[in-house]
Amino acid sequence: MARARASAALTLHHAAPLFAALGDDTRLGLVVRLCEGGPQSISGLTQGAGVTRQAVTKHLRTLEAAGVVSSRRDGREQVWEIRPQRVAQARRYLEQISLGWDEALERLRRFVETD
Repeated sequence: MARARASAALTLHHAAPLFAALGDDTRLGLVVRLCEGGPQSISGLTQGAGVTRQAVTKHLRTLEAAGVVSSRRDGREQVWEIRPQRVAQARRYLEQISLGWDEALERLRRFVETD
């Protein structure tokens, strides 16, 4: 049991950069736009973002460092896209956290009912 918890803690430790990157409203908005609209250029992502092109680029670099997005050159444009495996990994982390809360709440319920 202790080994499983240590392994889970280590795994979640590696998730910190991912959730730190997603913890910003602007970055989360960019992720949503990329998920809904597919690959897009910085020009396309800047439209309606409410921030400058330079700010969008900075946010995309942060997301790239966390493994959430990647880019490629398409002529003169740099096109950004979601890395689905990293988003799936975030989902697994959240499921793991949720399972831990479910187990803790069940232990609390059993404790309260036994008194």
